[in-house]
Amino acid sequence: MSEFIISIKDLTKVYGDGVEVRALDGVSLDIEPGEILAIVGPSGSGKSTLLNLIGILDTPTSGTILIKGQDVTRMSEIERARMRNRELGFIFQYHHLLPEFNAIENVMMPLLISGMGYTRAKEMARDLLIEVGLGDRLSHRPNQLSGGQNQRVAIARALVNDPSIVIGDEPTGNLDTKTSDSIYELLRRLNREHNQTFILVTHEEQMAAKTDRIIRIVDGRIAGDTRIAGAGGVDSR
Repeated sequence: MSEFIISIKDLTKVYGDGVEVRALDGVSLDIEPGEILAIVGPSGSGKSTLLNLIGILDTPTSGTILIKGQDVTRMSEIERARMRNRELGFIFQYHHLLPEFNAIENVMMPLLISGMGYTRAKEMARDLLIEVGLGDRLSHRPNQLSGGQNQRVAIARALVNDPSIVIGDEPTGNLDTKTSDSIYELLRRLNREHNQTFILVTHEEQMAAKTDRIIRIVDGRIAGDTRIAGAGGVDSR
């Protein structure tokens, strides 16, 4: 098996029928297990398209994506759904919690959908909500929680299936600076403790600078790949 958890080769995505829009143009990228990686770039650069393709939410026009050595671009829709449910967790800018359900019920939902029994699902959801600092908010509905608390519920929901890859599309983009910082620190802690790979699209350069690696996308191509070397500075390649 490849040493990379994700390996992307010559990825291209073209939209439009007649007037062609090349959202991605020959992107190649390898991502190591346990990395926390930021994808940055101007609006319309292709970063969200890349995230959607990595998340198996869309299919490329050409190129390959290997996740844990398996080419997801050649899978059937059923196989892709199975891979997505087993290996991937998703955190979005807007938490997309179900308003009629409380925190623990929202986090339980992926487990119940996957066929887990109610009692075990509730136990796992409770443990994860405690881990993200919401042990005293289990029965609160989204309208009874702050924006940061709702995002913590969304993070717990993304992690409850123990995915090997967590994808975040502007996960702190709808929060104030203080709350954004606390959410990022939570993601970093979870990344270290669970050794999960985090791929985050963000427009916040300050947050991107705290990750292990920054991929800069411009006009559908990788314009920069900077590995953060911690206190010793950065290593651009």
